[in-house]
Amino acid sequence: MSGTGFTRLSRVLAKAKEGDLFFECPGCEMVHGISTGSGPGPRWGYNGNAQAPTFTPSVLVRYNWSDGPRVCHSFVTDGRIQFLGDCTHKLAGQTVDLPDWEDER
Repeated sequence: MSGTGFTRLSRVLAKAKEGDLFFECPGCEMVHGISTGSGPGPRWGYNGNAQAPTFTPSVLVRYNWSDGPRVCHSFVTDGRIQFLGDCTHKLAGQTVDLPDWEDER
């Protein structure tokens, strides 16, 4: 992970700086990040378990892709991602384990 700015915390979770946590989303096939702890901007609760993280409330990611806008909306609970029905990717409505963090990111 050297040169990426990420430090791996576990097989499924990484951080970039204090309070900023990242996980790989298998639906979007990209990294999603959230801010925990104190500080400016939106903050999520975190159970402190890097092996099986839980974030509250839900994680909502909106972005534009070459063929239009995308939405990824999920609950991350005990190391699993429950994708909600408003997701625009193939895993909408499914619950899957957080994937292993890939070192090349």
